[in-house]
Amino acid sequence: MLPVIALVGRPNVGKSTLFNRLTRTRDALVADFPGLTRDRQYGIGRVGPARYVVVDTGGISGGDGVEALMERQVQQAIDEADHLLFLLDAHDGVTAGDLDIAAALRRTGKPLTAVVNKIDHLAEDLAGAEFHSLGLGEPRLIAAAQGRGVKALMDRVCKLLPPAAEAAGEADEDRVRIAVVGRPNAGKSTLINRILGEERVVTFDSPGTTRDSVSIPFDLGERRYTLIDTAGVRRRARVTDAVEKFSVIKTLQAIEACNVVILVLDARLGIGEQDATLAGHVVEAGRALVVAVNKWDGLDPEQRSRINDDYRRRLGFLDFAAVHRISALHGSGVGLLLDAADSAYANAMRDLPTPLLTRLLEQAVQAHQPPLVRGRRIKLRYAHQGGRNPPIIVIHGNQTDALPAAYRRYLVNRFRGALDLAGTPLRLELRSGENPYEGRRNPLTARQVRKRQRLKDFVRRKG
Repeated sequence: MLPVIALVGRPNVGKSTLFNRLTRTRDALVADFPGLTRDRQYGIGRVGPARYVVVDTGGISGGDGVEALMERQVQQAIDEADHLLFLLDAHDGVTAGDLDIAAALRRTGKPLTAVVNKIDHLAEDLAGAEFHSLGLGEPRLIAAAQGRGVKALMDRVCKLLPPAAEAAGEADEDRVRIAVVGRPNAGKSTLINRILGEERVVTFDSPGTTRDSVSIPFDLGERRYTLIDTAGVRRRARVTDAVEKFSVIKTLQAIEACNVVILVLDARLGIGEQDATLAGHVVEAGRALVVAVNKWDGLDPEQRSRINDDYRRRLGFLDFAAVHRISALHGSGVGLLLDAADSAYANAMRDLPTPLLTRLLEQAVQAHQPPLVRGRRIKLRYAHQGGRNPPIIVIHGNQTDALPAAYRRYLVNRFRGALDLAGTPLRLELRSGENPYEGRRNPLTARQVRKRQRLKDFVRRKG
């Protein structure tokens, strides 16, 4: 396994900025807003002479409520780390909070490096002088936003790390990426914790607790996953906070980057317009889908019947997706979600033979002919696979650009039913062959030329 480096410190000292710099990504949400990060975010460090796992954590502020839950997440990151980077703010100097954190980190006995961030526009010999009073050795001076001093810092830290025991299959490419999306307070983080069997992400009885998209590697026997916890998405008219706007963007990016989406619906609130909009984003992205109707426990039969009717009316276009009624809090039905996700992903990645697709196309055309266009029948000749995740079926013929949307839906339903492609959207691409004579006039024969001339002479004499 790779050694682990945890970034800890007060809120708004630049931990997420340094995380993005070390991983050379934009995975961590960054804004000039204290307390933005709440969950642990993991990434592979790419700055320095060796590879390592870097963990971004929430700020330690000593509050209660959500802040207390955040600090439990920080403590878990400290416990699993091989080295701690204690970030400090050069502009703020040493604060009372820094002194308390330094004392707590010393008690852990973990190797520790004090890192003074935001030294841009400051003289280095003066910026770090005050931080010697923490008694943590020579502080390292960096400007994470500009990358100043970061490589020198990691060159030193990597020498202090234990040797990496490279694990087989360390790469993330063979993992199935599953994004859990839904409205705020639908139970996404609770579901993630239930699947993992630990309190991995912060859960609180308040909408908007999760602000960033958090990727969590997870192994279940031989199966390898990356679970992505996302922020809740509300209607655009209700999104006024700039941080929430960035959270929505991160959620939509997570949908694009994943293999399978678990759409979490809140059974007690019913199915709203935003649920349908979010489901539409998933279908447009072409991602395999599993629907989890959460908080199903405790509903009376009338409420359950109403939810089922709302689902058929508002989300009827998700007829390809499996629907599971679950309780993330108590665990009922949760164990079936990963099996459904595996099945949906397998269907999304299936190889579809060209002879089979062409035969199914012929059967569909024989059962229901395409309509006439300007007196000519649309001809669909053969089909082949054009892509996976989602499966794309390319159909060749003539006048295919005039094929009505209703007939396209008919073809999609015929292919999906015959191929048993449950759990994944199916896309059609229609291609028309080029007419080699388009724009060209046939040359007239000598007989046609004489006939045309006689006709002109006749018209002239009559005139």
